[in-house]
Amino acid sequence: MVDVALPEALSANAEVGKLAYDAKCAACHGANAAGQDGVAPPLVHKIYEPSHHGDAAFLLAAKNGVRAHHWRFGNMPPVEGVTDGDVKMIVAYVRELQRANGIN
Repeated sequence: MVDVALPEALSANAEVGKLAYDAKCAACHGANAAGQDGVAPPLVHKIYEPSHHGDAAFLLAAKNGVRAHHWRFGNMPPVEGVTDGDVKMIVAYVRELQRANGIN
């Protein structure tokens, strides 16, 4: 859905987060968190900047799912098989992608 510029390098935590993201999130949110038309929104988007959706929002979304409120993709179900630690690393990855795209 969106073009995502990749950072030159990822931190160690973001590298771990990319593996977890690719395993648990990419099927819906797309490669590099770019979103997928008709499936799920991009996470590299101003809506998900840290001041609007803090890191804890990602944890709650993975644990509990999310009722649709910003996008017309429908509700997000809870993500099975991810730990709090996994989500912390996934957030590190998403935040580094966001920063590489001017979202701070």
